[in-house]
Amino acid sequence: MDQTLQDLIYKFEDNDDFFLQRDFFADRPVYLIGLKSLIDMTRSRSFMHQYLDQAISNHTALSDGALMQMLGEVRGINLQDIASSVYDGKLIIYFEQVQQYVVAEPVPNLLTRLFDTPTNENVLQGTSSSFVEDIDHNIGIARKQFSSESLRVKSFSVGQNQQKRIALLYADGHVDMALVEQIIGQFETYIDHDINHIQDLSRTLGLSPWSSVAKFKTTEMPQEASHSLKTGKVVIFVDRIPFALILPNLLWDMFCLDNDHNYSLPLMIILRSLRIVGVLMTLIVPALYVALVAVNPEVLRIEIALTVAQSREGVPYPALVEIILILLILELIMEASVRLPRSIGPTITMVGGIILGEATVAAKLVSNLLIIILAATTIANSTVVGFQNSLSIRLFKYLLLILAAIYGVLGILAGVVIICAYLSSLNTFGIPYTSTTQMKERGNHG
Repeated sequence: MDQTLQDLIYKFEDNDDFFLQRDFFADRPVYLIGLKSLIDMTRSRSFMHQYLDQAISNHTALSDGALMQMLGEVRGINLQDIASSVYDGKLIIYFEQVQQYVVAEPVPNLLTRLFDTPTNENVLQGTSSSFVEDIDHNIGIARKQFSSESLRVKSFSVGQNQQKRIALLYADGHVDMALVEQIIGQFETYIDHDINHIQDLSRTLGLSPWSSVAKFKTTEMPQEASHSLKTGKVVIFVDRIPFALILPNLLWDMFCLDNDHNYSLPLMIILRSLRIVGVLMTLIVPALYVALVAVNPEVLRIEIALTVAQSREGVPYPALVEIILILLILELIMEASVRLPRSIGPTITMVGGIILGEATVAAKLVSNLLIIILAATTIANSTVVGFQNSLSIRLFKYLLLILAAIYGVLGILAGVVIICAYLSSLNTFGIPYTSTTQMKERGNHG
């Protein structure tokens, strides 16, 4: 047996799904090498034998070179290259007489789910397909949705201990090529960095993982990825991650969906305005309650002030402690709704919210008015586009609460200014987060 084959067997000796089988293709002895967990070996061998029998019947004789080119890509003897192809699910055919390897495409085992509706994003009057875990399928879905000659795809294999494929998609003529070159440069510079999640990807691209605002816009919907390509953004797919990562993520993406264009213009404007109102309510209303109850009650009319005071009668805690207590319970309920099984999650969280809300009010731990306010703000927070954006809004809400408890209404104003200044300071590869210029326009000028 060839020394390279022996080295290959030694390299995979701890993998029970590794196979090395002897066979004959056109009366030539070969070894078939691969992983049973990734390759449907029975169907692959049957398909190749039928293909070769048909080719031999059309030709009187086939040379070794012609036979190998028919089966796949001819490679030289390189142990690392062969092992990498095996891990990628390829079938390696070793021709013993000429001592050369062919990397062939086998019939794979189906290891990914079929196309399904989005599980984390709901869409009305739009495409119902979603991205899956397989990166090649995702690229195909994106090509189907954005059927244009301008679409470009750049692929990378990154990682040292665990190689993973990454695909970079952009529309030539729409995107600013300086942005694309920066991203490609980062991948090529840190090609040995392992990428298992978005934090690893952020570090590889040189983005701070400590930013409280998401640098990527994530979406399961091909329609949103296609719209991003049209507007000059870059779409990144990571193998085994079932959604697209869009760069750069801008402030306006928090309020806009491409699906909004399926409605008439007045309805689209109203929907987007509602999302803006929802963000403002989530940020300001809880802090405003604390400010008007604890610091600036004189701002209220006497009738409203008396109603608020009556609702807090018997509550032993300051307004800040009261609202933090309920907010903590709401955060626990929302986190539990993510972790619980779908069959019981909605029931448990709804019953838990009702029981806890009624019990806390009956025990005079919080006021009735506060329950109404926080229920409204929790609903308003869900109007934001993108789950990661809603998390950022929930975080900023606590900053305004603390400032409102100390400085009242002026503290809310100061907090809004601080948040606006922080958002204005953010940028992704030199593109400001608060930019209102279409990326397509930047690409045309670039």
